[in-house]
Amino acid sequence: MALLEVNIQQAGYQINKKTISDIHFSIRQGELMGMIGANGAGKSTTIKAILDELPFVEGEISKAEGGKLSYIPERPLYYQELTLWEHFEFVAAVEELGEDALHYAKEILRQFRLSAHLHKFPGNFSKGMQQKGMLALALFTKPDLLIIDEPFMGLDPGSTKLLLDLLEEERSKGKGILMCTHILDTAQRMCDTFIIIEKGRMKAKGQLDEVLKQCGATDGSLYSCLEVEVEEDEE
Repeated sequence: MALLEVNIQQAGYQINKKTISDIHFSIRQGELMGMIGANGAGKSTTIKAILDELPFVEGEISKAEGGKLSYIPERPLYYQELTLWEHFEFVAAVEELGEDALHYAKEILRQFRLSAHLHKFPGNFSKGMQQKGMLALALFTKPDLLIIDEPFMGLDPGSTKLLLDLLEEERSKGKGILMCTHILDTAQRMCDTFIIIEKGRMKAKGQLDEVLKQCGATDGSLYSCLEVEVEEDEE
């Protein structure tokens, strides 16, 4: 069953002024899709279209009926006046999750080694700790579909391994995952499918061998699918 169907003809930040166009893909249960592209290629704009955060979208984006989506942005976002634990209490109240969910929250926080920081303000955390807190909050709601933008940024090796293990566990439960990342070696190793975005358009999609063929890559690496522009240093 498709958890997400994306058929974007064109979309952008101003009416009738496109930033991305001709992007089509779907994510099914238990599928981990890697969204790959250089900076400014249109990955974040595509995510905003999925989240209904763009003023201009032509096309259709549909999610499974009754499905729950969690989004983890590249830059962690917190309410400055709430402690980490109060964030979990707030989410539990909004989602009407009940007392049992808070026990689950404590288990997630223990896994991320954040238990000692429950009553501290995330705004004072290191970047890595802020990222771990966002991941914990996203998993707390037990989403059917998880969208993650640069999840490994700021994580130490231990937390990176924990995240990879958690993503694998969520995938085994039938969750769908869309992951934007520049860590291509990791993406190539763990993703089921890929979508390559270049200059606001879809360049390739499918399993690794299909994507490499569509890109004309001959070295078996996703790096060959990216168009890299190197700027010369000014003297």
